[in-house]
Amino acid sequence: MTNYSKGKFEDAGLTEAELYKELGTLTKDKGKWEEIIPYVSSLLAHESVKIQAKALWLLGEMGFAYPLSVQDAVPAITAFLDSSEPLLRERAVNALGRIGRADCSLIEPYWAGLFRFASDEAAKVRLNFIWASENIATNTPDVYAEHMPIFEALLHDADDKVRMEAPEIFRVLGRRRPEFVRPYLELLRQISETDGNRVVRIHCLGAIKATGLMK
Repeated sequence: MTNYSKGKFEDAGLTEAELYKELGTLTKDKGKWEEIIPYVSSLLAHESVKIQAKALWLLGEMGFAYPLSVQDAVPAITAFLDSSEPLLRERAVNALGRIGRADCSLIEPYWAGLFRFASDEAAKVRLNFIWASENIATNTPDVYAEHMPIFEALLHDADDKVRMEAPEIFRVLGRRRPEFVRPYLELLRQISETDGNRVVRIHCLGAIKATGLMK
């Protein structure tokens, strides 16, 4: 039995599989989230990449629900942005996006550094960069005013899943700051009519409609 009250992980003979299962249970028990943030944070030091990745994801969700309670863990989360493991980079980016959606000020010192992941070698990291940006832009859209060309490039990404998601940041911003998307309406229209991927076409059309600028 893990003692969460001590606020850190203590090896009680749990295997990786048992600990992962425990984290799965805690994921569902949202009533405990705020009090176990220190415990989950301590798992970032675990030797298992799988456990670290799960802890990063869970801290992101906890941070969305309880941003002020997770702020002490933000520096530890950002340390994984430089990980050689793509899974840990993607989870760290995603976690910062969720925390930043709740309170962008908590990730402000690290926000500009997230843009390097738009060109990460791992497609899933690029995908999570878009997700994180969508989350942050939901409540703090103005910070993206000067960064739209980065998202334009992702519309042409070599990976289908990245291209499927890229129009969604235009949709999110189109609803909040349509003027940011206006210069890209014709490009979005062209992609919506010609791209070989049906989801890409649908998402581009959705982005256009979200702005209300193109009939």
